[in-house]
Amino acid sequence: MKEMFISKFGSAPKFYVRAPGRVNLIGEHIDYCGYAVLPMAVEQDILIMVEPVKTQVIQLANTNPLYLDFSTSVNNIQINQTKPLWHNYFLCGLKGIQEHFGLNNPTGMNCLLDGTIPPGSGLSSSSALVCCAGLVTLTANGKTLSKVELAEICTKSERYIGTEGGGMDQSISFLAEEGTAKLIEFNPLRATDVKLPSGAAFVIANSCVEMNKAATSHYNIRVMECRLATKLLSKSKGLAWKKMLKLQDVQVELGFSLEEMLTIVEEVFHPEPYSIQEICKCLGISLEELRTQILSQNTQDVTTFKLYQRAKHVYSEAARVLEFKKICSEAPANAIQLLGELMNQSHISCRDMYECSCPELDQLVDICLQFGAIGSRLTGAGWGGCTVSMVPTDKLTSFLKNVKQAYYRTDDQRLALENNSLFATKPGGGALVLLEA
Repeated sequence: MKEMFISKFGSAPKFYVRAPGRVNLIGEHIDYCGYAVLPMAVEQDILIMVEPVKTQVIQLANTNPLYLDFSTSVNNIQINQTKPLWHNYFLCGLKGIQEHFGLNNPTGMNCLLDGTIPPGSGLSSSSALVCCAGLVTLTANGKTLSKVELAEICTKSERYIGTEGGGMDQSISFLAEEGTAKLIEFNPLRATDVKLPSGAAFVIANSCVEMNKAATSHYNIRVMECRLATKLLSKSKGLAWKKMLKLQDVQVELGFSLEEMLTIVEEVFHPEPYSIQEICKCLGISLEELRTQILSQNTQDVTTFKLYQRAKHVYSEAARVLEFKKICSEAPANAIQLLGELMNQSHISCRDMYECSCPELDQLVDICLQFGAIGSRLTGAGWGGCTVSMVPTDKLTSFLKNVKQAYYRTDDQRLALENNSLFATKPGGGALVLLEA
């Protein structure tokens, strides 16, 4: 890679930055609702070689020939939301740091990027790239920030590309530590070690259905459904609904447990989808007010929203995360069994209530359970990407062999991707800077 850098830019890199992808063990689609999640970093990462330069130009190149070179002036960062091209994610991280420090004269850079996280796999390659670019820009400009500050800036700056993420991916990329998963809580952002049980391996299996988060409206519609559910729940309970944004806000304001929130969801919402007209009527606002004050740019054309199903998923999934952490802390004799059941419940809720699965993911989960996984679920945004399964260590070899046979060897496209698609993983470390010796 260093040779490639030199042949591309005519000089050697001064430092390297790496930022890992992640697998979320439990707690899907709840970070943007304010709730804690339980991910771990994977060993796969984004690596960027950097040489700060005197010109005010950023030159980006990629070791993968499918990703085209790109260059731009550091003073005129334009991020095209309609095209989620790889360099736009780099520009998000760059712009976040520039704006945080109000850098009037940011340094130019030559950068060569290499990545081992499969794109569109739900292992957070895009957020790892944003985080890596943020740390590159910070280092090249001689600035310092805490890991927590970096995570918060990169979470905000990824929104330049139109993804309304909640902060899990950026937080684990910076706050991960080798050998432990993390419970990540928000407002304020903090991470607590979660010791996973010995005797089980976590296996990632890629469905080979690629999901491009920024290019699809699914994700942003779910974010909006949760926001609308927040507003209607607040209004029904006589709270100041206009300033409520997240489902967790309602729980905090009412001082109720997650179980009590689930009861309220049953009382307040009907399972049938809500039309825009009904939502306006419930909130006592005009269609114009809904469109300008609540709906985001990319949900203006949606005509129906499922509020009951989304709120039910969020409150039950938030409870599963806390239960998962408790089991890991207390380590009962049947911990693996109990954690597996929580993972299975999580997948069913993602599939039926949040509707963020797809036929291939469901098939893959079934195959994993059939061949010895105690728990298996989709991980990441869904609609494609990966599953994560908890497999007893003594069954690991036969599990990998059988899943390969049943899912990957039955399809040419999957067969081609097989080698990087199925692997056991251990909790890896977080983002870091390495100086060129």
